[in-house]
Amino acid sequence: MALHRIAAILLFLLALAAPAMAQPAVSDAPVQLGPRAAPTTHVQVGTLPDMGAPTFDAAKATDKYLSRVSGAARAKSDAYFEGGYWLQLVDLIYGLAVAGLLLWLQISSRISDWVEERTHSRTYQVMLYAAAYVPLTTLMTFPIVVYEGFFREHAYGLSNQNFWQWLGDFGIGFALNFAAMVLLLPVLYAAIRRARETWWVWGAMLVIAFEVLTVVIWPIFVAPLYNHYSPLPAGPLKSQILSLARANEVPVDNVWLVDASRQSNRVSANVSGLFGTARISLNDNLLKQGTPDEVLAVMGHEMGHYVMDHVTRELLLGALVILVGFGFINRAFLMACDVFGGQWQVRKLSDVAGLPLLVALASIYMFLATPVTNTISRTTEYQADIFGLDAVRKPDAFATVMLKLSTYRKLEPGKWEEMIFYDHPSGRTRIEAAMRWKKEHIADPDLRNTAQQP
Repeated sequence: MALHRIAAILLFLLALAAPAMAQPAVSDAPVQLGPRAAPTTHVQVGTLPDMGAPTFDAAKATDKYLSRVSGAARAKSDAYFEGGYWLQLVDLIYGLAVAGLLLWLQISSRISDWVEERTHSRTYQVMLYAAAYVPLTTLMTFPIVVYEGFFREHAYGLSNQNFWQWLGDFGIGFALNFAAMVLLLPVLYAAIRRARETWWVWGAMLVIAFEVLTVVIWPIFVAPLYNHYSPLPAGPLKSQILSLARANEVPVDNVWLVDASRQSNRVSANVSGLFGTARISLNDNLLKQGTPDEVLAVMGHEMGHYVMDHVTRELLLGALVILVGFGFINRAFLMACDVFGGQWQVRKLSDVAGLPLLVALASIYMFLATPVTNTISRTTEYQADIFGLDAVRKPDAFATVMLKLSTYRKLEPGKWEEMIFYDHPSGRTRIEAAMRWKKEHIADPDLRNTAQQP
């Protein structure tokens, strides 16, 4: 079978070739040309330019930014902030002096005796005592409060309020403090009477619960008492802020503009709230003084607090500080009463006449705990800085807005100075972080053309 197939194939090929073989040869027939190659073009091959990362020196960039605030402006900023260190000590001494007067002159025990004559209810006795104690201590501390809150702020050009406007805000704070003390002190003293040796645990839990409540209700019910909130007008900036919120799962559908300029020229913004009360608030000073990129840089930072759940973190760490504080107050109160109780007419811990001593001991503890509480806050602020840089990708805008904060924050403190007194990272620390971040991303398409900034 194989030979037959081969023979058939050969015959088929011969049949195809036969007509060509039968053609006669013609000497003058045109010459048949073979196929020609298609035309080609010569292409020059060169070397592509180097697409490596542009040169960027983060340290030099940091120094350039910091050099923008110098001379009188830098000296004024440093003086204001450093003066605050001493005021913390002055506030403590002043508060201790007020408590000492109430105890050593037996003013507190006389108020306690007076309320006991008015009612036999322990709850009402504490409420009446608080109703007398809050106005009295407010009046006694008013001189230093008005100096720090009004005169000193005006001396450094940080306040936009006249005295009556400032006094109005002071009155709102007084009313809130009065209501809180009248309502919460009876609960605290009930815990002291019933829990006895373990009262300090229950007292700490009461204060922690109050802090949580404050965080929840502040943006909706308290903040509007001081300022007017209105929706930010529609526009590209609002769209960008809400897009940033959606991208980072911040559950808001509006941006609120707050008239902070009625109090001062300080720039700020925040994402506040807890348990469904989240709200983005944009300080009108930031809107007026900042570029759109600077606003977004600040918003990225503030959203970082919400996304990383810094409120919960600070509440939990703050709860530990409070718990230790109540333990300190419990031991110190008993020791002080053993020595001076007879002269103060403070018979026991459950005696409301001892409230000035409780407040004094709390003040001492919080003063000593300042480095701890500041470190808790400063750490979360730094984390939010990095989050904002990752989310918004505008390190230069972040750096320039940090310079705007220098009107009331010292830019370059010493290492220990920052660790003890700063509840936010210093300007240098924050700008350095932004420039380091920029150095690591300088090859990215959106940052390549910023290599020469600042």
